[in-house]
Amino acid sequence: MRAPETRDAVVVGAGPGGLSCAVALRQEKVDVLVLDKGSLTDALRRFPTNMVYFTTPDRLEIGGVPFVCLGEKPTRAEALKYYRRVAEQFQLEVRTYERVVHVSGQDGDFVVETRSGLTGDTARIHARKIVLATGYFDQPNMLRVPGEDLPHVSHYYTEPHAYVGRKVAVIGGSNSAVECALELFRNGVNVTLIVRGAALSPSIKYWVAPDIKNRIEAGEIPTLFSTEVIEVKPDHLRLRNLATGAESELPSDFVMALTGYRPDYEFLRRLGIQIDPATLVPAHDPETFESNVPGLYLAGVIVAGGDNNKVFIENARFHGEHIAPALRARLHG
Repeated sequence: MRAPETRDAVVVGAGPGGLSCAVALRQEKVDVLVLDKGSLTDALRRFPTNMVYFTTPDRLEIGGVPFVCLGEKPTRAEALKYYRRVAEQFQLEVRTYERVVHVSGQDGDFVVETRSGLTGDTARIHARKIVLATGYFDQPNMLRVPGEDLPHVSHYYTEPHAYVGRKVAVIGGSNSAVECALELFRNGVNVTLIVRGAALSPSIKYWVAPDIKNRIEAGEIPTLFSTEVIEVKPDHLRLRNLATGAESELPSDFVMALTGYRPDYEFLRRLGIQIDPATLVPAHDPETFESNVPGLYLAGVIVAGGDNNKVFIENARFHGEHIAPALRARLHG
């Protein structure tokens, strides 16, 4: 175990929300350490390689650092470069691949126990305050059907090359599933889209919506609406039509189950944070973002509970501006 250390604040999560909190805390002269079990902006790193953001670069900016990109909307690669630059500019101390395994203590003297994902070394950090900005991308919404754990099933999509010439079933009706299906189709993949609802999500990016509609209408991307997966087999899916109850089989070499993601509610509950059973919103002060556990703050998409469409980088980047002055006042109050 490494030698114990003491910090004013520990931010758990090095995504845009966590980085924005760390920047705001640094600006308030708070000694802050950022921990992440993955890489810097790990969720963004695992986004599809060719992804283009829905929003403009100015709405992704944190810390007052301009985000300049080549096109009207930034790409994944440009966003990764931008957030690296922010971390460097503010000289943030970020420890990547450092998983938080346990938190004990109380306001003013929390004990954060960590384990390195690279060496296995453990550490104990005393923190007067903690900010949780853990996101949700590493917690996929599971289908909860037999065979979901087979090796040809994935809840993440990066790029199409591995699937060229094969049959791929894409499950989901929102942006991630639709964009995956389109990119696979354009790269020689035999793709079928499976949508549980009677139509695609109305929140699909405006420049993507007509594209997928045209591909479906032309029969280029076969799409099964009102359909659920009831079992995954090594070479096919068992399906059920929700309107008629009829069952069928769909040959598939690979399955992309892109059905969304959720915060790690169990981790929050272990820390004593109360979760609303209906909305899954964790208890927190809407002004300071302090949870029901004194000294423990929440930032980013986890404050939205089950409706993560309400919180994006665009508005989560301002959470640090609320948290930092409140946290600093409590430190010196």
